[in-house]
Amino acid sequence: MNTTVSCELHLRLVVSSESSLPVPAGLRYDTADPYAVHATFHTGAEETVEWVFARDLLAEGLHRPTGTGDVRVWPSRSHGQGVVCIALSSPEGEALLEAPARALESFLKRTDAAVPPGTEHQHFDLDQELSHILAES
Repeated sequence: MNTTVSCELHLRLVVSSESSLPVPAGLRYDTADPYAVHATFHTGAEETVEWVFARDLLAEGLHRPTGTGDVRVWPSRSHGQGVVCIALSSPEGEALLEAPARALESFLKRTDAAVPPGTEHQHFDLDQELSHILAES
C-alpha cells in the first residue's frame, strides 16, 4: 500500500536583495516514488510550475549547501528566520526561492517516518518502473 505525505507552504521568490514575492507551493511525497519529492509552485491564478527534487537533496540542504546544475539548496536566514534557499535553473529562466526551514524539516521528518532514509530501495518496484519506461518507447 502506498502512502502519500503532503504539505502546503508559502515560499518567497527573491526578486532582489530588498524585494520578494509570495509563492504558495505544495510538496508531495509518495512511497511509490521513494527517492523523489514533487513540488507544485502556484505562479498565477491557475498557473503552476512542477519540479521534482531528490528527497536527499532537500534534506541535505537543511544543513549545508548542496546540489549542482539545475537545482541548488542551502540553509540561510531571512528577517531573523531560518530558511532554505532553493535555486532553480531551466531554459525558461532562473528562480531563487526561500522556504521556511521549520516547515520543510517537518515535512521531511514525515517522509522519513513513511520511508526511512536508506530503505528507499525496499519501496521501489524496479520491474514496474522498467515496464513503464518501455511502454513509453
